[in-house]
Amino acid sequence: MNSPTTTTWTGDPTIDQDDMDLLDEVGFTHVDYPELVEPQTWHRIICEVAQGILVSGDLHHDETIACRQLDGWQAAGVTRIVDCRGEWTDANRVAEHAPQITYTHVGTHDEGGSQESAWFDAGVGAITDALDDPTARVLVHCHMGINRAPSMAYAAMLDLGYGLVEGLDAIRSARPIAAIAYASSAVQWFGQRNGWDETEIADACQTVCDWHTDNPINIGWIISRIRTSARDTS
Repeated sequence: MNSPTTTTWTGDPTIDQDDMDLLDEVGFTHVDYPELVEPQTWHRIICEVAQGILVSGDLHHDETIACRQLDGWQAAGVTRIVDCRGEWTDANRVAEHAPQITYTHVGTHDEGGSQESAWFDAGVGAITDALDDPTARVLVHCHMGINRAPSMAYAAMLDLGYGLVEGLDAIRSARPIAAIAYASSAVQWFGQRNGWDETEIADACQTVCDWHTDNPINIGWIISRIRTSARDTS
């Protein structure tokens, strides 16, 4: 069977991107927004990508700011957090400051390539179980809300009946900095889960690859802008 298309980064997000900071651009255009999209302003914004599914970046490292964020998440009706970061957990912080929010940690890497099916099993299971309650609102986040969290949200949306392109469009429209880099892994997981044959999975992965080609964003530059802003405000 053909393996899912692996992630190709525009710029390596695992290294410091100081050279990219020299770019004059401070934002990029998006059809759904009248003003330039500035990546750093979207980092920790809560974006509703589907009914009851929200995507954002992580809690701030400063305890006071993080607690304000949690207050904001509660005010937005968040009932469950699905944290996709392999490098950190906020289990204790959430339990102490927002015990009424259920916290689920499904950590993984953000190194490009692919994600394991077991990761999607755990994350999608947590999301869809929570959504059995029609009043639930699930916040899926990683560090920046660019790759892991949007990809997990995409997998859940497929499981909930969204089409391949429909789900990608909905996420990018709601969160213009979402690269959804592991979407092909999500599609392979979904296809295997639903008994698709090799050709069906390969065709679906190609549809995702074509969407990324038609809707490119510069991941390295976006990450660079967020990192630069974090350094400047720390």
